[in-house]
Amino acid sequence: MDNAIIQLNGLTKRFPVGSGYFTALSDIDLSFSKGEFAGLVGPSGSGKTTLLNIIGSLDVPSVGEATVLNHSIAGLNQKQAANLRNHHIGFIFQTYNLLPVYTVYENVEFALLLQKMSATERRKAVMQALEWVGLTDKEKSRPSMLSGGECQRVAIARSMVKKPEIVLADEPTANLDSKNSHHILQTMQKLNDELGVTFIFSTHDEKVMQYLKRKISLADGRVVADELAILSQ
Repeated sequence: MDNAIIQLNGLTKRFPVGSGYFTALSDIDLSFSKGEFAGLVGPSGSGKTTLLNIIGSLDVPSVGEATVLNHSIAGLNQKQAANLRNHHIGFIFQTYNLLPVYTVYENVEFALLLQKMSATERRKAVMQALEWVGLTDKEKSRPSMLSGGECQRVAIARSMVKKPEIVLADEPTANLDSKNSHHILQTMQKLNDELGVTFIFSTHDEKVMQYLKRKISLADGRVVADELAILSQ
């Protein structure tokens, strides 16, 4: 893709196991354009999360090249990788990872504290992010006062507050019931449509797959299919 913001070429990832190695990913060639709503799908152990971690600069390839927003992941030092994540990549996990002693507002604001923003600028950004996910009325609540679906919406707001180009979502509906799963997915779909943010999911949840515009199937660390999805929505 000429306008790719993520480019993976010959990417292989091995982890040492005993006296040998386990190959989690093997010879991956993929690219993603701005504004995609794509999913890495497959069973547990297929390499989905490992691939997401490399795209998110949390890990590096053993072989091959991963280029994200014109940065070679393998060439970044720890500070540079952290800077890429802090400014350009949002993360959503199946566990919400909210800080229980902080309010909803403070949990979302936390993502901005490493950036050079005034308190007024942070306030505007946080309230906008809470408005995106429909939680402006919960800004003073703590996570223990929220439902699971609301907690995940706070996590989405936290990932979106810095207006990243890319959001990586690792099994974001795993701890939610069907109704809340659809609400969360519709929220992310809306952010994708309105803001042009690139979303990449790791999932084996059929509910998530209903929303994907592109489905990349992994098995045993290899891409076995890459297809545009026929949306049921």
